[in-house]
Amino acid sequence: MPPAVDGAFARWLAGEAGVLLCDLRTDQSITDPDALRAAGDKQAHNLIVTALERWRPGDEVLSEEGVRDDPARLSADRVWIVDPLDGTREYGEPGRVDWAVHVALWSRTAAAPCGLTAAAVALPAQRRVIATDDPPGYPPMSADAAGGRLRLATSRSRPPAFLDALADRLGADLVPMGSAGAKIAAVILGDVDGYVHAGGQYEWDSAAPVAVALATGLHASRVDGSPLAYNRADPLLPDVVVCRKDLAPRLLSALAELR
Repeated sequence: MPPAVDGAFARWLAGEAGVLLCDLRTDQSITDPDALRAAGDKQAHNLIVTALERWRPGDEVLSEEGVRDDPARLSADRVWIVDPLDGTREYGEPGRVDWAVHVALWSRTAAAPCGLTAAAVALPAQRRVIATDDPPGYPPMSADAAGGRLRLATSRSRPPAFLDALADRLGADLVPMGSAGAKIAAVILGDVDGYVHAGGQYEWDSAAPVAVALATGLHASRVDGSPLAYNRADPLLPDVVVCRKDLAPRLLSALAELR
């Protein structure tokens, strides 16, 4: 039986989906990378939705892999926002570890920032799960930043057009990575100093990693500094900034100057 407490349940569920995805990745009968990606998306989604139907039957679900977006979630008190396989592209590339599983709970009555009360990000190929029930300690400044240069995680496939100018303005090095979850996890764990994205995302891309980042004590917002909001009618949430709090004023100021 899974844990009853939502935070521990999110950790358990993300971990279970991660185990499935790792096992599937070693299935010798699947030789086509695109077939592996499709199977991973589908099977991880089915595992998560089946578990939520069994163990959280009164809650609604918003999933990237859902067949349809049920409008009932807009009036629900509790909605699980999930990305069963964040970084599908990287998942299908042998040896890559920058893909993730996202499980987050939004609550209408939450006092928590963004309404996110529990969340977990599994990094299965890294054998790690980070979650709000026992968040990592506040990350130290990266070794490079301590020496004067910041490190900013960026998309390896869709970096924002302004990112090179931002890096020049901040004296930062850009670190391309795969999934949004892997990039925000890198900020949480202190491997990089920040993550800026403005190339188009949806709620499931950021809900779980943002919740863990906030639980860790980091800054998370839109690129204009406004709060992130979840369980909206349109799940498009096109931009996000996650960084250490001491870096946020400098980073947001530079972004404002470039807009």
